[in-house]
Amino acid sequence: MTRMKINRSLISSSSVFIFVFVSSLSWYVKSQTADPALIPFFTEVIYSRLSNFSTVFEKEIGDNLGFCIKDVQREWNETFDFSSNTDFLAACLSKTQDLTQRICTAAEVKFYFGSFFESGSTNNNLKLNRNCNLTSWNPGCEPGWACSVAQSEQVDLRNSADMPTRTRECQTCCEGFFCPRGITCMIPCPLGAHCPLAKLNQDTGLCDPYSYQLPPGQPNHTCGGADIWSDIRSTREFFCSAGSYCPTTTQEIPCSSGHYCRTGSTSEKKCFRLSSCDPNSANQNIHAYGILLLAALSTLLIIFYNCSDQVLTTRERRQAKTRAAAARSVRETVQARERWKAAKDAAKKHAIGLQAQLSLKFSRKLSQKKPDDTLLPPVHPGASNASQQSSGASKTNKKEPSNLTRVMFALEEDLDSSEAFSVETGDKNTKKNAPKGKQMNTHSQIFKYAYGQLEKEKALQLQNKNLTFSGVIAMATDNEIRTRPMIEVSFKDLTLTLKGKNKHLLRCVTGKIMPGHVSAVMGPSGAGKTTLLNALAGKATGCTITGSILINGKNESIHSYKKIIGFVPQDDIVHGNLTVEENLWFSARCRLSSNMPKADKVLVLERVIESLGLQAVRDSLVGTVEKRGVSGGQRKRVNVGLEMVMEPSLLILDEPTSGLDSSSSQLLLRALRWEALEGVNICMVVHQPSYSLFKMFDDLILLAKGGLTVYHGSVKKVEEYFAGLGISVPDRVNPPDHFIDILEGIVKPSTSSDVSSNQLPVRWMLHNGYPVPPDMQQNAAAIASSSRGSNPVVQTDQYVDGAEERSFAGELWQDVRSNVVLKRHYIQHNFLKSKDLSSRDTPGIFQQYKYFLGRVGKQRLREARIQVVDYLILLIAGACLGTLAKVSDETFGLQGYTYTIIAVSLLCKIAALRSFSLDKLIYGRESSSGMSSLAYFLSKDTIDHFNTIIKPVVYLSMFYFFNNPRSSFAANYVVLLGLVYCVTGIAYIFAILLAPGPAQLWSVLLPVVFTLIATQRDGKIVKALANVCYSKWALEAFVISNAERYSGVWLITRCGFLLQYGYNVHNFGLCLSILVLFGVVSRVIAFLCMMTFKKR
Repeated sequence: MTRMKINRSLISSSSVFIFVFVSSLSWYVKSQTADPALIPFFTEVIYSRLSNFSTVFEKEIGDNLGFCIKDVQREWNETFDFSSNTDFLAACLSKTQDLTQRICTAAEVKFYFGSFFESGSTNNNLKLNRNCNLTSWNPGCEPGWACSVAQSEQVDLRNSADMPTRTRECQTCCEGFFCPRGITCMIPCPLGAHCPLAKLNQDTGLCDPYSYQLPPGQPNHTCGGADIWSDIRSTREFFCSAGSYCPTTTQEIPCSSGHYCRTGSTSEKKCFRLSSCDPNSANQNIHAYGILLLAALSTLLIIFYNCSDQVLTTRERRQAKTRAAAARSVRETVQARERWKAAKDAAKKHAIGLQAQLSLKFSRKLSQKKPDDTLLPPVHPGASNASQQSSGASKTNKKEPSNLTRVMFALEEDLDSSEAFSVETGDKNTKKNAPKGKQMNTHSQIFKYAYGQLEKEKALQLQNKNLTFSGVIAMATDNEIRTRPMIEVSFKDLTLTLKGKNKHLLRCVTGKIMPGHVSAVMGPSGAGKTTLLNALAGKATGCTITGSILINGKNESIHSYKKIIGFVPQDDIVHGNLTVEENLWFSARCRLSSNMPKADKVLVLERVIESLGLQAVRDSLVGTVEKRGVSGGQRKRVNVGLEMVMEPSLLILDEPTSGLDSSSSQLLLRALRWEALEGVNICMVVHQPSYSLFKMFDDLILLAKGGLTVYHGSVKKVEEYFAGLGISVPDRVNPPDHFIDILEGIVKPSTSSDVSSNQLPVRWMLHNGYPVPPDMQQNAAAIASSSRGSNPVVQTDQYVDGAEERSFAGELWQDVRSNVVLKRHYIQHNFLKSKDLSSRDTPGIFQQYKYFLGRVGKQRLREARIQVVDYLILLIAGACLGTLAKVSDETFGLQGYTYTIIAVSLLCKIAALRSFSLDKLIYGRESSSGMSSLAYFLSKDTIDHFNTIIKPVVYLSMFYFFNNPRSSFAANYVVLLGLVYCVTGIAYIFAILLAPGPAQLWSVLLPVVFTLIATQRDGKIVKALANVCYSKWALEAFVISNAERYSGVWLITRCGFLLQYGYNVHNFGLCLSILVLFGVVSRVIAFLCMMTFKKR
C-alpha cells in the first residue's frame, strides 16, 4: 500500500475503527425482520451503538493514531457514518442472506491491516492464514470475493484472537464493501470511496476499475467487488473521482454546474460567487478573488505611501510657514525697536543741544546768584516737555506705556541711570518679562521665542567689537548668557603603541586643551593627528596607551563625560534620506537634557542652523550616493551640526574644513568660536588652513611624523618660537604651510639655523624641560653640542628597526596573533562601562525609542519605491509558484509549500538586510555618544513588523488563489507570518556581522540548504539537523493545516504520509511557537552582535 514500513500502532488502531463498525453492523443484521418499515428504527439503534463503541475505543485510538487524528468522534463520523443512507446494506442482505456471517471479525481486520502494512508493498498479497493457504485456496481467497461460515459455527465479531473458518458459499463481494485477496470476509468501504462491482475488460483481461486478474483455470469465477483500501499514491480507483461526488460508497454523481467536487468528496460544494465552475469541475477557479485582493492591497499601499509622504510634506510646509511668520514678526519687532532707538537718540541729541543753549543763555544770571545755587541741577525742559507730551498722549489713548517706552522715558529723565536700556547689553527688563520656554506650547510661540533670542545674540555679536567698559561688565554679569560645564583635558607623556606590532602611533605628547579655546592640531600625513583626537576622546582601540590623561585635573575616564562630549568624525556620517533639520533635530532631542523645554531645544537647533549657514537647505534631503541632496560643503556642516546641537562641553573635530572653500571654512570657524564663548573646549584637526583662518585659532598643536610634538602653545607665539630656532617664514608664505613643509621634508631649514627637521621634536622637549626618550638621546646630545659651538654628526634616522628578521611562518603567526589581539581589544572596548559624571539627564530608553521610531518611520516612507519593488517581486513569485507548483492531493501540498518556504525566505531576508547593513557607521557614531542601542534596535524591528504583516498577504494573494489548497487562507497566513518573522531575525544577524555582498549570498544559500535538510527522512543525524532548521517547522505547519482537511477515505493516506515524515497534527501550535522562538532568539543574537561588533 505505502512505500515504507509502518509500525504496528497504525495497524492496531486501523483495526479498531473497522471492528467498531462491523460489531454494530452485525447486531443490526441479526435483529432485522422482513418488514422494510423497521429499517429506520434499526438504523437509529445501530448508530447509537456505534457512538458508544467509538467512545470505548477512543483511548486506544488516541494513543496509537494520535499523530494523525485530533478528534476521534469527528473522524469516526467522517469515515463510517452511514446513517444518511443504508441502501447498500439492504442490497447486500438481499444478495447474501447471511450478511453477518460474511463480515470480518476483529481478528481478521487486525490480520489484514497487519499483513498489509508490514509488507509495505503496493500489491494486495497477504500472509497465509487459516482460510487461505497452500492446501486450501477457495474462491473467496481471490480479490473481490468473500465466503460465509458454517451454519453451526457462531461468529463473534468482537473476537480479536481467532479467525473463523470461512469456506462455504463463496460469492462476489457486495457493493459498498471491499474484499482483500488472502482473506474470505468483507470490510465496509469508508465514506468518500466508490466501491461498485468490477467488470471484466475484454481487451486487458482485468477487472475494472480495480485492475485485478481473474484466477486462471476457473471459468465460472467472475469479477467481484473492491479489493483494497489503499492510499491514493498506490491507486486512485478506490477514491471517488475528481469532478464527481459519492453520497454513498455505491453511488457516484457528476458535479453540476456552479459546484465543484474534489477527489474523495461525499457532496458537491457550491462555488464562490465570482468563481467559475463548469460541470464536472474538480476545483473552483478563484483567480478573481486574488485579483481583487491584489487590487485592494495595491490601492491601500499606494494611498498609504502617497498620503504618508504627503503628510510629511504638508507638515513640513506648514511648519515652514509658521517659522517664516515668526521670523518675519521678530524682524519687524527688531526694526521697530531700531527705529525707536534712532528716534530716541535724535531726541537725546536735541535735548543735549537745548540744554547747552539754555546753559549759555542763563549763565550770566546763574553767576550772579549765590555760590550754593550753582550746586543745584539744571532744569531739563526737554525731558519735562517730553514727559508732558507722553503723559498727554497716554491720557488720550488711555493705554499703559510699554516696557520699552518706560525705559526710554527713564533714560531721558536720568541719563546716568544704570537701569536704562543699553545698546551694548540689551534691555534687561525685557529679558525679565520674556515668557519662559516651559510656558510655550504652539509652534508659533516657540519660533517667536527662538528667533527673538537669535536676534539678541546677533546684536551682541555685531557690537562685540565696540563694547564700552560698562557694557563688558554688564555682559559678564548677565545671567542670560549661559555657560556650560567646563572640561579641561591635560595629557602628559602620552604614548600610543599598536598592539601586536609594537609600532608607535603617538609618542611623548604633553599638553593641555582648555575651555573657551579653539585648538588646532596640524602636521604632515602620518603624524598621528587623528590618533591624538581619538586618544583624547577615548576612541583609541587596538592600542596600548601609556602616560596620563587628566579631566579637570583628575584621573577620570573620558567616557564618564560622553554625554557632553561631541566628536565629529572625518567622514560625513549622516542620514541621507532625512532632511538637514530632521538630522539635527533628532540629535538634539536624544542628546540634550530631558528637562530642557522644547522651546529651548528649538532655540538651540535654530542657533546651529543659523550659525552654520544651513537656513536655505534646512528642508532639503541630505542625499545619498544614489540620490543627490545638498552640496558636499553643506553636508560637512551638517556633520558638524550633529554635535553642536547637543551643546557639548568638549567638541573634538577631525578635519571639519576638508573639502570646504575658504568662505565656508570661515563660516564654520566663526560658529565654533561663538561656541567657545560659552566655555566649550574645541579641538580640531586642520589641513592647510588659510592665513585668516589660521589666525582665528587660539592654540596650535604641531606634530611631526611618528606622533612627536613640535610645538604646543598659542597661535600668536608660534612664529616667534620657530624664529628663535632660526626658522623664519618667508614673505607671502602661509606659516602653517611652511612649517608642515619643513616637517614633511619638502622645504629644508636655512643653513644658518643649523636645525634639521628631525631635531624639532627634541628641541621642543628640551625647551619645555620634558624628558627625552633613550633612543632620542643622541639627537639631544647633538643639540647640546651645537649650542656649545661644535659640529658633531647628527643622527638622521630617528627610528631604528630593531626587530630581527623572521621567517614567513613567524611573520604569519605574528600577523594572526596581532589580529586576534586587536579583535579582542575592540570587543572589550565596546563593553566598557564608566560612571556618568556629566550631570546631564538625557532621555530614557522609552523616550529615545519614540524618537527612533519616528525617524525610522520617515525613512521607510521615503523608501516607498523600494518597498513597492519588494512587493512586486513577491507578487510575481506567488503567481509563478501558484501556477506551476500546484498543491497535490497525494503529498498534501508538500512540494508547493517547499518552494513557498524557499521563495519567501529568500526574498524577505534580502529585503530585511537593508535595515542594518547600511547604517553600521551611523549606529557606531550614535551609540558612542550615549544613545540607547536597545531603542535603536527595537525601533528598526518595530517598523519592520509592518512588512512582516503585509508580505504574507501580498504573497498569498497570488499563491493561494492560483493554487486553491484545501487549507484556509487564515491558516496559510499565520504560518507565513511566523516564517517571515523568523527569517527577518536571521537576516538581522547577517546584516550586522557580514558585509552586504556576503550577507546577500548567505541569505540566498541558507533557505535552500535548510529546506533540503528539512525534507530528508533518512538518518538520525539528518533528522536531528532538521529539528534546528526553521524550514522544517514551517513545512510541517503548512502540511498539517492542509492535511486536516482530508478525511474519510483519505484517512489511510493522511496517517501514512504524516507517519512517513514524522509530522503530528497536534504540532501546529508548536510549529508556530518554534518559528516565533527562532525569530526572538535570532533577534537577541543580532542585538548582541550589534553591541559587540560596532563599526567605527
